[in-house]
Amino acid sequence: MSQTKLTIVYYSQTGTNYQMAKWAEEGAKELGADVRVVKTPELAPQTVIDGKTEWKAHVEATKDVPEVTSDDIEWADAIIFSTPTRFGAMAAQMKQFLDTQGGLWATGKTVNKVVSAMASAGNAHGGQEATILSLYTSMFHWGAIVAAPGYADPSMFTSGGNPYGVSVTVDGEGNMVEDVEAAVKYQAKRTVEIASKLQ
Repeated sequence: MSQTKLTIVYYSQTGTNYQMAKWAEEGAKELGADVRVVKTPELAPQTVIDGKTEWKAHVEATKDVPEVTSDDIEWADAIIFSTPTRFGAMAAQMKQFLDTQGGLWATGKTVNKVVSAMASAGNAHGGQEATILSLYTSMFHWGAIVAAPGYADPSMFTSGGNPYGVSVTVDGEGNMVEDVEAAVKYQAKRTVEIASKLQ
């Protein structure tokens, strides 16, 4: 069986979803997956970013992380998306990237990709579940196969996670409230395992 190829696509303003992407990478690599971690292009004006210390620092700290391209989607057997919640939906940066993949979709190159999603928000009921489900709606149009984590691992209970995908609450200082590292790694492993079975 060939090595499973996983692309992790994230958008992160101050680092939460970047950290989740890195944990997912660790989990997937434990199963021998070939992993690409890529970020969506930033849409916010530089003047806005410069006005927020944490945002500016994160952009600088991740300047060497490559931006996602259609090739990263076509290359992958599986894809994990990680995005902040914006009014109960994915961040515009993630949505804009998905909206530009019509060429891949039209040629059938998104069909049967195994996908999973994670999210963050500023409070425990801040729309994380709706964000993940809205992203999955796009994936149904892609013809992708959704690999939600469910409650098939104890880490999903101890992290306060939901069955659709790991979600985390971020406090006013930018710290994760729940300990989701184990749940993120489990979700990544489950995604890789399902993709491996389909290869």
